[in-house]
Amino acid sequence: MENPLLPHYRHALETYIDAKDTTKPARIHEAFAPDAELTFSLATPNIAFPARSVGAEAIAKTLVSEFSERYSRCRTYYLCEAAALVVREHTIEALPWLVVMREDAAGALRIGHGTYRWRFDANDSAPRVSAFHIHIARMDVIDDPDGARLERLQAGLSYPWLAPAELAEHYGALADDASGSFTFAREYAHPAR
Repeated sequence: MENPLLPHYRHALETYIDAKDTTKPARIHEAFAPDAELTFSLATPNIAFPARSVGAEAIAKTLVSEFSERYSRCRTYYLCEAAALVVREHTIEALPWLVVMREDAAGALRIGHGTYRWRFDANDSAPRVSAFHIHIARMDVIDDPDGARLERLQAGLSYPWLAPAELAEHYGALADDASGSFTFAREYAHPAR
């Protein structure tokens, strides 16, 4: 039997993606508790965030306002089908994600992956995020002066819920492209492994 709160959890995750990827900081307050905590762990030197932010306002500043000053055309994908989301004791552990975005100032494509850990408050009618941990396992910076690579990497992918098999097929085909300009995509075809 499906957890009756699952639609609320999915909605919170989708609201976060909409806030971050479309630069709507006010939407963070819809999904996060006022005193929510955001933490990061980084396994790459190619991106930086404060280790900890407390409160929905600080989270909106870190993940939306400041983020959008540097990155554009962002798409963040949950590498999971929405129906397969697993929540135990108000927590979603190690949900894999992929991000593909543009760093305009550098004329570069940014592609990365990692995991999210979400903890929700115990509100039985409309749970909100009380703690959010972002682990960034990899972040690559790839020359893309006209944004054409970014476009091809994002084209046709289901968003924001992306089945791993769909990602593997799309990025595998790009990596096999005769031009050789997408060989790096092979590293992202199975980022959750």
